[in-house]
Amino acid sequence: MQKWLNRYGIRHSMNRPGQCTDNAEVESFFKTLKAELIHDNHFGTVASLRQQVGHYIQHFYNKVRLHSSLDYVSPIQYEQAA
Repeated sequence: MQKWLNRYGIRHSMNRPGQCTDNAEVESFFKTLKAELIHDNHFGTVASLRQQVGHYIQHFYNKVRLHSSLDYVSPIQYEQAA
């Protein structure tokens, strides 16, 4: 894997020693994105995929979806209550 990453100039993400939660938030988001949008859907084009992911993030994930880390309110509701 290291050879492939180096060949294409990709910098991999690695946790710092002893920091098992470095990527926990991002991993959680991608798990949710895959489960709620990607799996069981067909995207005919890359443009369609990009549009759907953008819509999911901007209009559902940030505004509607309840987040357990925010006491089960949406990020918008959480910010408005602050």
